[in-house]
Amino acid sequence: MMTFTNVNNPKLDFDKDIHFHRSNDSIRLSKRSFDMLVAIFIILCVLAWMIPVIGLLIKLTSSGPIIFKQLRTGLNGQPFKCLKFRTMIHNEESKIFKQTTFNDARVTKVGNWLRKTNLDEMPQFFNVLMGQMSIVGPRPHAIQHDAEFWNSLSNYKNRYTVLPGITGLAQVRGARGITDHSRKMQHRLRYDLHYIKKRSLSYDVQICWWTVKLMFRKDPNAW
Repeated sequence: MMTFTNVNNPKLDFDKDIHFHRSNDSIRLSKRSFDMLVAIFIILCVLAWMIPVIGLLIKLTSSGPIIFKQLRTGLNGQPFKCLKFRTMIHNEESKIFKQTTFNDARVTKVGNWLRKTNLDEMPQFFNVLMGQMSIVGPRPHAIQHDAEFWNSLSNYKNRYTVLPGITGLAQVRGARGITDHSRKMQHRLRYDLHYIKKRSLSYDVQICWWTVKLMFRKDPNAW
């Protein structure tokens, strides 16, 4: 069981008797091969020029680092540093976790554009290359966010029996944005568990296609 001593500074404690279902070997191998090929292509052909360009825009409009690193829950509940383009005002003093809200004053002008187009997630292809994430899977939540639902929602921890993804079924179906109520998280969880049950390479390709289409049209939940 995962326990937390403080929502904003949680201490993770996984009992050894928790059983995480293992992926089918063929599915895991095909997904990993797909992830590696796409990640290497994106890093070499897209991020090679995108990081300098977006990095310059971030630096010209706000102070602070280009890349934001946040501790999130990964496979089997193991934490990892999730990479994103920084979209908020940098404040070293602010250590309290708070979900982004609509018209959040912390989001910069460049950050607002990055979030609406999902380009802020692009550095996560490095997480994929390192084996911490998959291209498609349940989105990883901040450790503090998981603390709110880990023990209160049935089967919540099962969303971490597979690698978390840059994109996922829940996101392309509109179950994204702030989860300020357990019903919203339950809705997202149903999509995540459905994906885990039905996952395959062809399903991943289809979800990637849906994600690309969403990037070119206005998503009301992207902010």
